[in-house]
Amino acid sequence: METRHGIKYRQLHIEDYLKEIPAEQGRVSGVYAQEWITGDTDTNTDFWTDNLLDTILRSDNLNAAYKKVKENRGSAGIDGMQVDELLPYLREHRKELVEQLRSGKYKPNPVRRVEIPKEEKGKVRKLGVPTVVDRLVQQAIAQELTPIFEEQFSDNSFGFRPKRSAHDAIKRCKQYVEEGYVYVVSMDLQAYFDTVSHSKLIEVLSRTIKDGRVTSLIHKYLNAGVMEDGGFHPTKEGVPQGGPLSPLCGNVMLNELDKELERRGHKYVRYADDCMIMCKSRKSAERTLGKIVPFITGKLFLKVNLQKTTVNHISKVKYLGYSFYRNKGKCRFRVHPKSVGKFKGKLRMLTARGNKWSNPERERRLNDAVRGWVNYYRYADMKGLMEELDKWLRHRIRAIYWKQWKRVRTRYKMLRALHLPEWKVHEMANCRKGTWRAAKMLNSALTKRIIVDKLGYPSLAAHYLKVRVNY
Repeated sequence: METRHGIKYRQLHIEDYLKEIPAEQGRVSGVYAQEWITGDTDTNTDFWTDNLLDTILRSDNLNAAYKKVKENRGSAGIDGMQVDELLPYLREHRKELVEQLRSGKYKPNPVRRVEIPKEEKGKVRKLGVPTVVDRLVQQAIAQELTPIFEEQFSDNSFGFRPKRSAHDAIKRCKQYVEEGYVYVVSMDLQAYFDTVSHSKLIEVLSRTIKDGRVTSLIHKYLNAGVMEDGGFHPTKEGVPQGGPLSPLCGNVMLNELDKELERRGHKYVRYADDCMIMCKSRKSAERTLGKIVPFITGKLFLKVNLQKTTVNHISKVKYLGYSFYRNKGKCRFRVHPKSVGKFKGKLRMLTARGNKWSNPERERRLNDAVRGWVNYYRYADMKGLMEELDKWLRHRIRAIYWKQWKRVRTRYKMLRALHLPEWKVHEMANCRKGTWRAAKMLNSALTKRIIVDKLGYPSLAAHYLKVRVNY
């Protein structure tokens, strides 16, 4: 099977070659310093940007990129190669790959289009899955570009950046609210990653990256196109979500917005394309909105969804799944009702009586979902909400067991095993109510202690009290 690289079936392996640094360098594998290349510690400070492709193609950088790609796993691209097949390919074809990258002859493959549903009904988010080889190259580029651009990025930007998280973003919101910035311009950039201007992005990148070979390679990735509905579609704009380069390119582009907001003296918080500009009055917020939209559309060539871009008091805003309220002059967090509804939908799916999972498998999936969700919202005040959700979840679990005990003789057997009085066993075993109503009767049999402690199902309230952060 030939690929667009002209390399027979791409099966990369890296552990042999990437551990080796050419002998003429006279250095130990895995160690690298700027002085090795220049031979002089008093080197030109522009070396890293002027000769960036050489640093990207270093053995230790490619080795780290391979490990990251393997760690992230992910599905195959259009060539069908899986992550586990990447290692054998590098062992056989690494010289050809590196030479193609160095000479500018490397041609990225189109990405495979994948659609995942959004919160809004009927809407989808379009992802692009690159081939594993392209993921490796993109990861190697991103690893070298990230520390360069990190020095330029704003302190108010938190998305897809090392040692920064969504929790840091909401903490910054809290800080500004307590300083009196209680009116918010909630910006909504319409299909941001799908509408990024290639020429503008390359222009911004070129201000920092002086090695034209790297900007040319990035441009090739932007123009690689997508495979969708069985055919090839060119990409004249946008940064396909799904590759290691996409988050960095998104931040580089929106860093221009950050600079403009800081130049104008605004307080703001940005997580990827979710941006909130904080003001002290509604009039100030409305004036800010009117002035910043022309900059976004006219200078950055991005589209603003004016229907979803709003000016509101902080108490009416949803940001990163959280909502805000003030108590005794302090800003506090809650879980936004839409986030609660989405989570209940997930729990409803995991406890559907027709999904044919075994009870241990359902218990494992529920524990994973609950731990992940509660850990993310651990800064919110939600003890009462967790207790309410626990009751609802246990009711659904009881309904599952009642449905499994569909024969009367099975109900007798199981209810007796729960040490109920014989009259109660007889009454419940012969119940003719529907599943949901009958499950309510099981409160006295399948108690909270049995469901959580013996059967191993999660307790949202218990986990929340264990991990909560009273910030």
